[in-house]
Amino acid sequence: MKNLSLIFNAILAIAVVVLFVLVLGNKTNPAAKQTVQGKEPILTGKLPIAYINIDSLLLHYQFAKEANESLIKKQEDSRLTINTKARQLQTEMGEFQHKLENNAFLSRERAEQEQARLQKKQQDLQALDGDLSKQLVQVQQKMSEQLRDTINSFMKQFNKDHKYQMIISNTSSDNILYADKSYDITAEVTKLLNARYASKK
Repeated sequence: MKNLSLIFNAILAIAVVVLFVLVLGNKTNPAAKQTVQGKEPILTGKLPIAYINIDSLLLHYQFAKEANESLIKKQEDSRLTINTKARQLQTEMGEFQHKLENNAFLSRERAEQEQARLQKKQQDLQALDGDLSKQLVQVQQKMSEQLRDTINSFMKQFNKDHKYQMIISNTSSDNILYADKSYDITAEVTKLLNARYASKK
């Protein structure tokens, strides 16, 4: 009697497993059907996901290139301004030191006034350096926001036709360790972004 009960329970368990497989098998994504080769299921077809290599996109997207060149020019202009003023101050401080060593000032009070003027000029130069650095950071943040907004806005429009469930950003293979090249849409997106940017100029 016990053997009959065990056999009945085993048959019932197998029936439940078969039913479970049949029910789940009908709910699988038609774009990613499973075929069985040996013991392991293998996905066939293409999943509705893609990735974009951000480094490559920024390197070839004209708006990003122009924004980067503009930022570099502002950095160079700021450095030139600071370096020019620093050289002028250094020359004046050298002249002050030379006059001081040769007792060229008419009075001690006159020497102290000149020293105070040079110290004030040095403080102003340090403040200008700080202001220019802050302005560069603000410009960089604004450009980054514009770039991000441009890409995000385009991706929404782009995906209306392509119907991806997920588009992942990848930077120097940091986020994606391996992906089939067929999922890489960087070149297509870059080409369309450049065409869109050129039409707005």
